[in-house]
Amino acid sequence: MQFRQQALARLQSPEELDLPVRLARPRGGLVLAVTLVALAAACGWAVTGSVATTVAAPAVLTHAQGAYVVQSPVAGQVTAVLAEEGERLPANAPVLKVRTARGETVVRTVAAGRVTTLAAALGQIVATGSDVAAVEKAAHASDPLFATVYVPAQSGASVPVGAAVDLTVSSVPAERYGVLRGRVTAVDRTGQSAQRIGAFLGDARLGERFAGKGRPVAVLVRLETAATKSGYRWSSADGPPFRLDSMTLADASIRLAGRHPVDWLLP
Repeated sequence: MQFRQQALARLQSPEELDLPVRLARPRGGLVLAVTLVALAAACGWAVTGSVATTVAAPAVLTHAQGAYVVQSPVAGQVTAVLAEEGERLPANAPVLKVRTARGETVVRTVAAGRVTTLAAALGQIVATGSDVAAVEKAAHASDPLFATVYVPAQSGASVPVGAAVDLTVSSVPAERYGVLRGRVTAVDRTGQSAQRIGAFLGDARLGERFAGKGRPVAVLVRLETAATKSGYRWSSADGPPFRLDSMTLADASIRLAGRHPVDWLLP
């Protein structure tokens, strides 16, 4: 009987025109308004906002002119080692003596610089053209250091001159002293072979290491100077309490120009 009375009441007033119509609940309207505001803000940020991207690559601290390898012009036995690793020598300075059947030959430097590696020892037998030393081309201890970053070829085209670079130096604890600051000064757009890298650094092993995944692009980074113990600017106030040595390995993070998010959606 109860259901029948409800049906009769509905037949007497089928349209229920006298009852108010609720289009939406107040809470649902608030959610809709918030959603529209958030969508408008996201669209505005996509057009006017900027997202910075970075390129990570291995690096090494060097002098701008690089290094070279000293090779023995003769075959024979090393009878004297006349230089030491870390020593700065002028051009044409004696490095070692090699005894041959025709007498002794003095192996000399080609250009002024610092001996980074001595590959020959007293009594060793060397062949003609064998590497006996590596010399970094820096005549004075005050010559500034640079960082050479070997960026993968597919990312090299996006690196602009003037880009900021953060360098995590292998010999400096980053959690204590932070990262080294620098700026890109030159980008060699030509892919570097392992042989070319090894010739520039004076170390064939580093050439093979940096070119292990292809022919990278060499990016030259000038280190920013500051009144610190190292002479360079760090993300921390003072940086490490010691000077940096060349041929020190590092990890570089190059900050590229920011892009609008909407650019990623456009063809």
